[in-house]
Amino acid sequence: MASHRRPKQQSRTRVTVLTTAAAAAVVLSANAANAAPSEKLSKDQVKAKVDKLYEQAEQATEKYNGAKEKQQKLQKEISTIQDNVARGQQELNKLRDGLGSLATAQYRSGGIDSSVQLFLSSNPDDFLDKASTLDQLSSQQVEALKKIQDKQRELAQERSEAAEKLKDLASTRTELGNKKKEVQGKLADAQKLLNSLTAKEKADLAAQQQRADRSSTERVDMGHNAPASGRAGAAFSAAQSQIGKPYVYGATGPSSFDCSGLTSWAYAQAGVSIPRTSEAQANAGTRIYDQSQLQVGDLVIFFGDYHHVGLYAGNGQVLHAPHTGAVVRYEAMSNMTFEFGVRV
Repeated sequence: MASHRRPKQQSRTRVTVLTTAAAAAVVLSANAANAAPSEKLSKDQVKAKVDKLYEQAEQATEKYNGAKEKQQKLQKEISTIQDNVARGQQELNKLRDGLGSLATAQYRSGGIDSSVQLFLSSNPDDFLDKASTLDQLSSQQVEALKKIQDKQRELAQERSEAAEKLKDLASTRTELGNKKKEVQGKLADAQKLLNSLTAKEKADLAAQQQRADRSSTERVDMGHNAPASGRAGAAFSAAQSQIGKPYVYGATGPSSFDCSGLTSWAYAQAGVSIPRTSEAQANAGTRIYDQSQLQVGDLVIFFGDYHHVGLYAGNGQVLHAPHTGAVVRYEAMSNMTFEFGVRV
């Protein structure tokens, strides 16, 4: 009988465990259901967060651009130094070969004691000529040694400089990779937020962006500002020809641009070379702090860390590449934090 009661106890225990687990599952499901609505962001909240992520991505983009520009500069400098070292090594080899020839000649002419050479010489005058040549060789040898030492020091210095620049290049490449990951991470976070929206919300946001792009690509009224002229005018005209092109981080045209990529490209079309990044462009000319003094084509720097730049378009407007998801367009300067203009 006892053997029959034991299984019944186990069965009751199992039922109790299952019942407890089921109850816990119900509680967790209820909690999740209650928590879900509070975690759901509205379309406007998502847009605000996405806009902030885009701004952070642009900040990282300008740092990425700076690291990329530095990398290219270092690569050119290293290549030049390496070419100089290669040429210097060839010169050093020639100097060593010349010294070897002098040493050989000296050995051959000086291998016999001078008094014996005079005794054996049938022509004393001929011996005196040889002795004079021997002195000359010795002088040339000293000069050759000095040149070799100078060249060796020069090559050692250049090799040391190249080694330091190679270290700097490795560090810059690491920075470049980190900034690229940072940009991509911000953009990925923004995309996750956008993916959390319903199909209708996504469509509404896309339509809103299209309306903003379309209305902002129309020609603005220049008002009372000075018209574009000279190289600034040529740069502005070049930028106008790119209206509607998409923003892509790190891009310098002509199919896509980031903010400083557009301005540097535009001025290059006018025959003017300006730095690649917005932070460096802030020092590319005379600063203008009074908006009323801006002229069409002037660079316009935004935000305290100078991470955004555009071209002044007149009437309080800027022509720029705004951010990921947008296109090259006009926009009211009042939409951003104006720092100063720069007349290149």
